[in-house]
Amino acid sequence: MVTAYDAPSARVATAADVDLILVGDSLAMVVLGYDDTLQVTIEDMAYHTAAVARGEPTAVIVGDLPWLSFHVSVTETVVNAAKLIRAGASSVKLEGGAKRVPMIEAIVAAEIPVMAHVGLTPQSAKVMGGFKIQGREPAAVRQLVDEARQLEAAGCFAVVVEGVPDVVGRLVTEALDIPTIGIGAGPDTDGQVLVYHDIIGLENRFEPRFVRRYDNAFERQVAALTSYAADVRTGAFPSDAETYTASDDLTEALGLYGSTTDGPIGAT
Repeated sequence: MVTAYDAPSARVATAADVDLILVGDSLAMVVLGYDDTLQVTIEDMAYHTAAVARGEPTAVIVGDLPWLSFHVSVTETVVNAAKLIRAGASSVKLEGGAKRVPMIEAIVAAEIPVMAHVGLTPQSAKVMGGFKIQGREPAAVRQLVDEARQLEAAGCFAVVVEGVPDVVGRLVTEALDIPTIGIGAGPDTDGQVLVYHDIIGLENRFEPRFVRRYDNAFERQVAALTSYAADVRTGAFPSDAETYTASDDLTEALGLYGSTTDGPIGAT
């Protein structure tokens, strides 16, 4: 699974034959310029989900329910989930453990597939004391595994496990019959997810330990734009090859082949 936030990245994901596309609330940080994910709205998520869907990806589209879109009431939660489905998602994802069970059950009852998200949940970073690894104590691990089981029982089709020691990722995976998708949870989950901009190296401001960069898109794009700007300033762009040339008849009619009876257009 990879994140995507627009039609071009959805087309790239399809060409790369990925299985799932997450339209993640991480767009708040990597696309919209916020410092955390809490600023993004359900309207933002629906807008970007629709953009991804217009890229006609073959992968399953998972729309991320942002902060405060599934916290107030069951009814509002289902309505917001429906907004992402109407925008083009095939399923939705929401963060949190056992306390999310009533919301998950309601969404599933509305016949919308749900992916859960446990461990480090970025929307809860303020109460977690920041983006800190979870499941470092036996009691916390037991609770995490138990809550993952409850999420499965509530009807989730998969669970993202984020920011936990590798043994915890393995224990959660072994405890469930549904797939687990890890991000900073070790190699023993059933799948992995990374942010598109991290994978290609377009996001370079920070690099979590769990990220592997497969390209250096930021530097390559800077180099391309620098070359473009230099060519414009020196007159090297556009060249004849990049210019639409007027026909001789048009050039003559405009008076650009010397004097004519009426003179060039605009002449007085």
